Amino acid sequence: MHNNICNIVLVDSFENGNNYKVNISTYDSGFIDNMYLVILSGNETLYFPMKHIKYENNINYFETNIFLETKAIYKYYFFYTMNNKEYFIKDDNKFKLSVNFSVPSWAKGKVMYQIFVDRYKRGSTLELAFMKGRVIHNSWDENVITGPDKDGVWNNDFYGGDLKGIASTLDYIKSLGVSIIYLTPIMRSQSNHRYDTSDYENVDPYAGSNEDLKSLCDKAHEMGIKVILDAVFNHTGNDSKYFNEYNTFNELGAYQSIDSKYSSFYKKYYEGNECKFNYWWGMKNLPVCDSNSKTWQEYIVGNGGIIDKWFNLGIDGLRLDVADELSDDMLEKIRVAVKRNKEDGFIIGEVWENPMRMNRSYIESGKSMDTVMNYSFIDALIRYFKYDDVNKLSSIIDNINKEYPKDTINSLMNFTSTHDISRAINIFSSNEFNEYSKWAWDLKNNNLDYLRNFSLSKEKIEYGKKIYKLYIFSLIFMPGTFSIFYGDEVCQEGLGNLENRKPFNLNIKDKEMLEYFRYVCNIRNKEKFLEEADLNILEINKKLLMFERSLLKEKMLVAINKSDEELSLDIPEDYKSSSKAYKLEKSSNSTLYPYSALAIKNNG
Repeated sequence: MHNNICNIVLVDSFENGNNYKVNISTYDSGFIDNMYLVILSGNETLYFPMKHIKYENNINYFETNIFLETKAIYKYYFFYTMNNKEYFIKDDNKFKLSVNFSVPSWAKGKVMYQIFVDRYKRGSTLELAFMKGRVIHNSWDENVITGPDKDGVWNNDFYGGDLKGIASTLDYIKSLGVSIIYLTPIMRSQSNHRYDTSDYENVDPYAGSNEDLKSLCDKAHEMGIKVILDAVFNHTGNDSKYFNEYNTFNELGAYQSIDSKYSSFYKKYYEGNECKFNYWWGMKNLPVCDSNSKTWQEYIVGNGGIIDKWFNLGIDGLRLDVADELSDDMLEKIRVAVKRNKEDGFIIGEVWENPMRMNRSYIESGKSMDTVMNYSFIDALIRYFKYDDVNKLSSIIDNINKEYPKDTINSLMNFTSTHDISRAINIFSSNEFNEYSKWAWDLKNNNLDYLRNFSLSKEKIEYGKKIYKLYIFSLIFMPGTFSIFYGDEVCQEGLGNLENRKPFNLNIKDKEMLEYFRYVCNIRNKEKFLEEADLNILEINKKLLMFERSLLKEKMLVAINKSDEELSLDIPEDYKSSSKAYKLEKSSNSTLYPYSALAIKNNG
């Protein structure tokens, strides 16, 4: 059997699902006894008999009508019998269907810029006011405090990077080809990272004001840039108006009394008659919220709640911190709240493992998050470029292609690095990482003095840049959103996840790398078909990574030579007459020079 043509046509759409007409035509010389459409839905397998419509010119035509409930992904195949034998028509990568689930076009295949707000740029000319428990740096050039201060407190040193500073550099951000800005938390908090919220209703004074957030969003929108805000709904800070352990706020906090109006926000347990709180990873400054609590849910997702307030200030989407620790019920209500404010609102979750294998519905249901940060793929890609790990990269890409919804794939956050891992240039320029640890960025040495004093030699940086450029080239042409952690575009250094948060100095640039980023991001934006194109891996070995992206008649071949040897390139016939090629270093349609890459687009 060959030349099978399958069509799935939407007939009627409802809030809880859709009606479809499914057709398949098969070229056969034999008589097909029975044809079935087989739908895989989680652990359930559904069989739909297909009606034989006609036989014409050796082609059999079948159709059936089906109703499917809302879901981000259904897998399907066809099963039939002919001449007393069983046959299957399968395509694990393409036979997938999403029902009432789609990701907004502005979030697919774009360029994102992640900003750790306190360390990006200060725009306000006013002095930072004293706030208890905070250390204010006198100069933007001072070293970060790596580790606890003399009182044992972590992450309490502030430089004063703010929303006005970001707004003042929108031209620079736009010049990178960026159309999405992702801000780490900005609401009032205890720490410089602001993942320990004190007040969800107001921007931290050192970051600006609610009006500054609205102004930034308005200016960004005028330039075609969307704004995503980090949302920390799994826990608050202990020094918050909700918990109020230190009596900082003029409200009765949950720590102070079980009678507090905020008491039901938090998870608790009892030891004897004593009520105790749950803390995230045992950290006493991070009491865990009960995401099944109706009062907590109402505060965050209810009409007039926190999500409504934030979207009223102009944001376009959320990045959910530790999303896999929120309940499915809470996640689904977050989606309802986001879509209530903006039909094209976007939700990305911090999920480190394969989200389709965690016995959770937060992607599969189509009623929760749109996509996730692509940690498993980034880990595999780093291992490929650093350690020649061909098998892991092949396996992870195959899993993503087969298991994830298509729109989820096209909006995955593929990052250079993030606030949680070492800087990209450090990863590719040094041997400070444990190859056999869980993640490719896990350090061999976590000694704070060592991390504080570590620096790369010029020679190591130059070697690392060769690999880093290849890594960037591959990410640009892979499905998903290409995310730049502020400063990675100019090789900002930082070993470990405190030194990686150094202040950004726009006057000190690796101009050559900056121009490279602009070059490749321009390609991503110019080749619009990459936003939706399928991925087909052609070759992965220790020297060569070669893959194809295709959408209808548009196709692009990408070949990357990570070795120090010249490689002969045998390109498919479709590309031999192509006149459009994008290059890294010296390369041609027949030869890849050491540490070079080539992307060829066919003529359609």
